[in-house]
Amino acid sequence: MSVQKPSIPKGTRDFSPPEMVRRNYIFDTIRSVFGKYGYLPIETPAIENLSTLLGKYGDEGDKLLFKILNSGDFLAPLKSFDRSPSSPDTREVASLIAEKGLRYDLTVPFARFVVQHQNELVFPFKRFQIQPVWRADRPQKGRYREFFQCDVDVIGSNSMTCEVELLQIIHEVFSRLGISVRVLINNRKILAGVAEAIGEPDKFVDITTAIDKLDKTDIGQVNRELAEKGLSPASIEALQPILLSSGSIEEKLTLLDRFFSNSETGKKGMEEINIVYGYLKDLHFPCPVDLDLKLARGLNYYTGTIIEVKAADVSIGSICGGGRYDDLTGIFGLKGMSGVGVSFGADRIYDVMTELQVFPSSLGTPAKVLFLNFGQQEEKESLLLLARVRKEGIAAELYPDPVKLKKQMEYANKRNIPFVAMIGNEELASGKITLKNMITGVQETISRDDLIKHITE
Repeated sequence: MSVQKPSIPKGTRDFSPPEMVRRNYIFDTIRSVFGKYGYLPIETPAIENLSTLLGKYGDEGDKLLFKILNSGDFLAPLKSFDRSPSSPDTREVASLIAEKGLRYDLTVPFARFVVQHQNELVFPFKRFQIQPVWRADRPQKGRYREFFQCDVDVIGSNSMTCEVELLQIIHEVFSRLGISVRVLINNRKILAGVAEAIGEPDKFVDITTAIDKLDKTDIGQVNRELAEKGLSPASIEALQPILLSSGSIEEKLTLLDRFFSNSETGKKGMEEINIVYGYLKDLHFPCPVDLDLKLARGLNYYTGTIIEVKAADVSIGSICGGGRYDDLTGIFGLKGMSGVGVSFGADRIYDVMTELQVFPSSLGTPAKVLFLNFGQQEEKESLLLLARVRKEGIAAELYPDPVKLKKQMEYANKRNIPFVAMIGNEELASGKITLKNMITGVQETISRDDLIKHITE
């Protein structure tokens, strides 16, 4: 029998202890900022009913859903599938063998959660959620099939102060993590107004889907896609000032003014953008925020402000994004519940921080001191002192076997443990302990009562 070579699916990863320490640093930092702004944690299942997920992300998103086969004899419906006119079509058969799927994001499950638990919640409801999601995407740099999202949302309020608060959270998270970012915002009402202005209001979804690809392809390809979707040459030509827009916020708003002479939807989007910018000016917001008229964010449920964040010094795509959704809960039966939120992409953030080398150097040092093992009697004394050290909240460990000291010292070096404590024959007799600083090389024999002071100092 041949030995199977171990492997994992493409687009997924194992994480070693050093990597997990760094990932947990990101999660803990984000979690602490969310808590500071009054958001509460929830969790939802990895598996959702397909009826919950399908149709919420647009055609592109639906194609990337991981569907889960029903357990048992799930192929039974196919045995009688003869493609005759009276037989069920392929989609019906597929629904019989796959009724559940892995969640695509955390926002749609959150909307389902809000409707299902509405009588238990206090609105406006502020929640955060840090869990993995899955997408059947083509793996590439910064794009995985399994990855973590760190979502923060408030639902049950139309106030634009919610958008401002999310921008403050974005700034604080990335400041703490040491990442310089570019924040881009737009408004889906502005995009809807543009569609109206060029005479193609019915093509709004096609337009946003196409221009959302501008950061991955060139304008020529986007224009060709728009033509394939049925936009007239005149409409595509009228759209070019938006696709090519640049300059200051004021210049872009002037451009929109000319577009929206007959679009109340577009004017409403401009009004909301102006409210957000007004608050940011009043707060002397320290992070640059740019109005990007090409920003569309392809998910269909966005209806107002949309936000995207990119690392200023690393080319990797967006590392945070989100926006306002006015009636996502309405799909599940709860009308008029506006929400807004953003999602931090922990995996891309990890890649950015690794490339920039901004993780704190102290990470990956779980133990502050290692007690060397000289034998059974010395073990007993070390365990007693080890308990005292841990009681003071200091991470410490005992090498489990009385092997050669060289091997134990190498273990301390490889683990980046800064102190080594030794209780040998001499220390047993004197009631003292020898402590070596592995960074400076200084070694001294001290009172056991002074050990904690020496380690902490």
